[in-house]
Amino acid sequence: MQELNRRIIYSFALIVFVISFGTAGYMVVEQWNWLDSFYMTIITLTTVGFREVHDLSRNGIILTIILVIGGAGTMLYALSTGAKFVLEGELQEIFGRKRLEKKLRELKGHYIVCGYGRMGKIIARELKHEELKFVVIEKDEVFADPDERDEYLIIQGDATKDELLKRVGIEKAKCLISALPTDAENLYVVLSARGLNPGLLIVARAGEEGSEQKLLRAGADRVVSPYHIGGLRIAHTVLKPAVVDFIEFATKSGNLDLQIEEITILEGTRLVGLSLDQCGIGRELGIIVVAIKKRGGEMQFNPIYSSVIEAEDTLIALGEATKLKTLEDMAAGK
Repeated sequence: MQELNRRIIYSFALIVFVISFGTAGYMVVEQWNWLDSFYMTIITLTTVGFREVHDLSRNGIILTIILVIGGAGTMLYALSTGAKFVLEGELQEIFGRKRLEKKLRELKGHYIVCGYGRMGKIIARELKHEELKFVVIEKDEVFADPDERDEYLIIQGDATKDELLKRVGIEKAKCLISALPTDAENLYVVLSARGLNPGLLIVARAGEEGSEQKLLRAGADRVVSPYHIGGLRIAHTVLKPAVVDFIEFATKSGNLDLQIEEITILEGTRLVGLSLDQCGIGRELGIIVVAIKKRGGEMQFNPIYSSVIEAEDTLIALGEATKLKTLEDMAAGK
């Protein structure tokens, strides 16, 4: 944008200089008044073919030749700059930036993903699959696929800066995920985000051992260590391959045969006050409730058929994707 402004200003300055040079030249050489001199300069530069205001002297003819050659070059440069401005998409870029700012202002209850590396791309893909609103912040230039550029809101900038977090609507956001390369950057993001939105759900990535507690003290609600989880997964793949295969099968995105989901029961829905047997989750939908997370955080694993569902309980359910969608609608009162 700065380079574009520089070229436009430079072109405008050249045009003003050429017009001023021609006007002053005719006033000195031909002794014309400024209006006749200015008019002669304009019709010369625009090559409209009008007759001279007065007969030209020999020096006036030479001045006109210089003005035509120099002015033509200046006008060509100005036109090429304007053509480049339009043809190379710079005009579209300006309008695209305005559309982007409008989208950012309209965001509410969205997710903010800080970092678009290998982990950030997976997170963005999963959020997109769940049809959730989100915006991605990446410090370096993003080399995204064409589909990602069209579908994702990707902002280039430093996520540790309060100004950028405010720009992406952190005050109205639902959750922030910090997946930056270093623990120091993630710590800065967590501190800034917690200060700007005390009620925000914050999930942070931890790389080095011992960083989890620092991130939690800084304000993160959850801390995930990819290396720790990756190490456990490799060990379990060797020791418990069937269990790992089942978990991967149940949590794989787009799997229509089997999914594991968490479903929150809203206040006032018809499921509140019923037992698992009475609401027919297993009998009619074929869904297995693996656990129930109570409002206070208590987790009930393998609940019995007489377990009563209460408002704001979260069901950890296993079943077909279509049946789980039906249970979600029931839990939301639809």
